[in-house]
Amino acid sequence: MKKKSIIAITVMLLVILGLVGYRITKNKEKDAQNAASGGRGGSGKGAKVYGIVVRGEEFADFISLSGSIEANEQIDIHSEVSGIVESINFSEGNHVGQGQVLFTVNDSELRAQLAQATTRSTLAGENERRAKLLLEKEAISQEEYDIASADFRTAKAQIQLIQAQLNKTVVRAPFSGTIGLRNISKGSYVTPATVVAQLVNLAQVKILFSIPEKYAGMVNKGTRVSFTVKGSEEAYTARVIATEPTIETTTRTLLVKGVADNPSRKLIPGTFASVTFPLETLSDGLLVPAEALIPVQNGKKIFVMRGGKAKEIMVETGGRTDSHVLISAGIIAGDTVLTSGVMSLRDGASVQVNLR
Repeated sequence: MKKKSIIAITVMLLVILGLVGYRITKNKEKDAQNAASGGRGGSGKGAKVYGIVVRGEEFADFISLSGSIEANEQIDIHSEVSGIVESINFSEGNHVGQGQVLFTVNDSELRAQLAQATTRSTLAGENERRAKLLLEKEAISQEEYDIASADFRTAKAQIQLIQAQLNKTVVRAPFSGTIGLRNISKGSYVTPATVVAQLVNLAQVKILFSIPEKYAGMVNKGTRVSFTVKGSEEAYTARVIATEPTIETTTRTLLVKGVADNPSRKLIPGTFASVTFPLETLSDGLLVPAEALIPVQNGKKIFVMRGGKAKEIMVETGGRTDSHVLISAGIIAGDTVLTSGVMSLRDGASVQVNLR
């Protein structure tokens, strides 16, 4: 019984080893056939792919950037003096004109100080007049007259100081615009640190965006750029009015500021903007389908057909349309660019190209 078991186990092991050996042999034969097919330099049929012959065509090159909308003028309204709010003369969210009174602060104490200072000034003026008469009669010294004259000038300066403080109790709009939500009520106590409301001029808006340093030389004052904002398909136009004088070293970009008219008040400060900055119009731009590009660690690559084989080429890209990308370096007009099945291609693989 024991002998039969040994024989059975031996037979099973031999069968298993035979199957494993057969599979290894078949795999080696298959790999050898694949290698021979790929190495015959086009003697095999090769992978079937689609491609296009690149031709130069007119293309208005551009670069897409991210930006933000800012108000043309925007400030927080404060009182320059501390006190109780006596009146509020604006409605939240409404338009106010330049110089319009927004609110007033109680000025009764300052007016009392002004009356007191006026009385002192009157007395000091009378003393100065008398001292001058006495000086002319040589009844007093020049020094005594100078003291009386200085007291009079000091009294007048005190009146001017109090008058300036009184003027600050009336807060006016420094420019025309839309005033926001107020943070005070009549009777509130305000200080110079209290933010009363926000005043924003929305007749125009500013748009800020950063452009890569290699395009910085193309930015000129007066250049027109187009942009869109989220929630709207309308395209707006802005005019470049200024740039920073230096490149930002951390991002290697140049900060650009433009201004756009906003008559309908649809552009809201703080909104994200998608900016299209025009570069140049090319008469012979080389465009390839977006699906032909393969992202790699150091950039992008495409495959072209050379002598019946797929040739891998690193390229530099520029602007793009909805379906095509501008190739600025790497290929020339007349190259056959492979557009389908490129993810599975290997450099040097045989291909059969159907031109589109």
